[in-house]
Amino acid sequence: MSKTIYYSSNEGNELTEEQKAMIQKAAKSPITFDEDCQELSPTMIKAFRCAVSKRNRHRTPPIMPQDEGL
Repeated sequence: MSKTIYYSSNEGNELTEEQKAMIQKAAKSPITFDEDCQELSPTMIKAFRCAVSKRNRHRTPPIMPQDEGL
């Protein structure tokens, strides 16, 4: 399964080095499940994927700003 992640930043709203380090640390942390956020069973994952697929059939893709250099 592939995942696409989009990042955007407004000019003048750049991340600080501390924020970048915090994001890198969080990306390396394991996922922790608890009673409020339980791990999905294979049946629940199948139902979720089916619902997402049905939702996305009629959805238009996000409009991404074009790079000026292209």
